[in-house]
Amino acid sequence: MENPSHNSSEGTAAYQRCTRTIMDTTDPEIWFDEDGISSHALRFDELFKADVDAAQAGERTRELQELVDKIKRDGAGKPYDCIVGVSGGVDSSYLILQAVKLGLRPLAVHFDSGWNSELAVDNIHNIIKTLNLDLYTHVVDWREMRDLQLSFFKASVANCDVPTDHAFGWVAYKQAVKYNVKYILSGANLASESILPQSWGYNASDAKHVRGIHRRFGKVKLKTYPLMGLFKRHLWYPHVRGIETVKPLNLMPYKYDEAKRVIADELNWRDYGGKHYESVFTRYFQGYYLPRKFGFDKRLAHYSSLILSDQLTREEALALCESENYPEDLRRQDHEFIAKKLGITVAQMDAFYDLPNKDYTDYPNAKRQWDLAMKTVRESVKFVRKLGIRL
Repeated sequence: MENPSHNSSEGTAAYQRCTRTIMDTTDPEIWFDEDGISSHALRFDELFKADVDAAQAGERTRELQELVDKIKRDGAGKPYDCIVGVSGGVDSSYLILQAVKLGLRPLAVHFDSGWNSELAVDNIHNIIKTLNLDLYTHVVDWREMRDLQLSFFKASVANCDVPTDHAFGWVAYKQAVKYNVKYILSGANLASESILPQSWGYNASDAKHVRGIHRRFGKVKLKTYPLMGLFKRHLWYPHVRGIETVKPLNLMPYKYDEAKRVIADELNWRDYGGKHYESVFTRYFQGYYLPRKFGFDKRLAHYSSLILSDQLTREEALALCESENYPEDLRRQDHEFIAKKLGITVAQMDAFYDLPNKDYTDYPNAKRQWDLAMKTVRESVKFVRKLGIRL
């Protein structure tokens, strides 16, 4: 995709907002064409629009059924035929409900990072009970987790939610190996999250980055925390062990608000008031830390993704951004709770905001290797698309 008018991150470009979505120059890597359409919307059109439109129109049902049949065949005679990670959020809750309706036999897995809200615990309990599923929960060593979380705050990088995000995949792969299951069902989807600027939060799966920051700021040795490098995550498990991660929500109509209604009706699920707010830490991280310290509002990406999949108008998205989804009293409560749980004072928590902002490149990382891998994937997508084959 050509880049006709790149906005540099040197601070000289004027503020601009996409004329089609609500993404703006708070993403320093964004650029716009002559009509003011952002690189995010243009990339969506080039790589994802055809598949999303087909799925939303119900035109990928045969592909979905073929996938389900394949999972069932491979899982025959095993206690489970797939693994589904559950966080209590909308995507994973709707996914596991649909998996059961399709006749699959999932093992639900959960990574307890120590930050679950009480509502998330209740929602997960209701899901497991209603669907009569088995649940495996991996509980992190809090002493290690606390030290790693503090390390990321001290590093002053944008993505300080890495300690939780990094571990989810490890839990799923470990259970897949244990039960010889070849399929992990992911709730990731293009209909509600096709946009996520890299500049707003570096890749959570980079174990080199996690180790580098912890070596610099940590005090507790990570003996049990589930580190998993790019080799294991993207080569060993999928290609050597043959464990495939699939995204069924990309093969079915997926309307975010409708999904919330369905899981509320059928699973007694209750809303958190924001995407990924099932975690107290993620609620605080997305609702206050990122906007306050870095000027990044992840609602722009979420709402823009919904605009591109025709689930929200641009005017509705702008209006939603004017509404308050993180009340000040709750923010203050979370701020004090997180400080106490991390074993520091509120004043010490406040001091993290005064540290100079750092980029992930200020610490060890495997970005070069990751970019090479992703470039190969993108070129493969373009080649397959030219052949008229859907992904």
